[in-house]
Amino acid sequence: MDRWDQLNALFKQTNAKITFGLNALIGKRKSDNSTLWVGEWNSKNARDFMKYTASKGYMIDSYELGNELCASGVSARLEADQYAKDIIQLKEIVKELYPDRETQPKVLGPAGFYDTEWFKTFLEVSGPHVVDGVTHHIYNLGAGVDKTLINKIQDPYFLDEIAETFKDLENVVKEFGPWAGPWVGESGGAYNSGGKDVSHTFVNGFLVYCRQSLIGGNYGLLNTTSFIPNPDYYGALLWHRLMGNTVLATNHFGSPYLRTYTHCSKKKPGITMLIINMSNSTSIDVSVTNDENKYPHSYRMTVNGSNQREEYHLTPKDGNIQSDVVLLNGTPLQLTSSRDIPPLNPKIVDSSSPDQSRP
Repeated sequence: MDRWDQLNALFKQTNAKITFGLNALIGKRKSDNSTLWVGEWNSKNARDFMKYTASKGYMIDSYELGNELCASGVSARLEADQYAKDIIQLKEIVKELYPDRETQPKVLGPAGFYDTEWFKTFLEVSGPHVVDGVTHHIYNLGAGVDKTLINKIQDPYFLDEIAETFKDLENVVKEFGPWAGPWVGESGGAYNSGGKDVSHTFVNGFLVYCRQSLIGGNYGLLNTTSFIPNPDYYGALLWHRLMGNTVLATNHFGSPYLRTYTHCSKKKPGITMLIINMSNSTSIDVSVTNDENKYPHSYRMTVNGSNQREEYHLTPKDGNIQSDVVLLNGTPLQLTSSRDIPPLNPKIVDSSSPDQSRP
């Protein structure tokens, strides 16, 4: 377990939240069907690992059972009722090894692609307060080798498709598992490691709000050989620093190539708005009004009591959306001489002026 000990030292140092995926096929066998696995889950290996982890005081946020075994699966699949029985067994082990409810890890599943009937059955059979997060995977751009990937990622239809899938999952969870929450457990835009000329470049930030890996594949946040951050790393870092947990309803009546998302700010009073211009030819001026304000013409955002706002404009080097270099307010983001992340400083503008989102 030396490797696990070393990893936990890293987790503690970086204050990381850890979800650990457990093998759900141990003890099972293939049926006559080429991909269906049947039989009871043998939880001994998982229990021994979890017991060691708990004895060392390692903090685990959640345990997830299996990977992409739901519905038609990927290479292997399980029936929903059997998977539900297996996850009940996992919940009992978690309750035994972590009796303190305050520090008890969550139980997640099924960690695969959404299918309405499969997810319904899973939640009905597993029953109340077994699964805490209903995880699903999103790779709605298709295969990374698709030659049209660069076109798909610029098409707002695919963002709308993600929203519809999540709404469907959310509705099923509300009806059949209201004690749980719908989670995106894995995403990278395009599956099979993403696209080699797309997924590690600036354009991937148009679509992917959740990345499958820190390092690995074309959709990793870091370059796999140099460990230099890819453009999405900086987008994710700004999101982490600026966007709070409270999501605000945001609407606009402009082009579908304009995407807007608003949260309460993370570390100060006010709101933080993410604006994405997916158009390759049109600049868009954006003015913000508060729908609940009876006098929207007088609505002004302030910074430290002044009529100013902070802006962070991310653009690709030389206007090339397939560039590996991203600019913040016109300045390339590059590691410092000591290999640290550079300062991410905003520009301060008059809050009464519209924001210009360039193509």
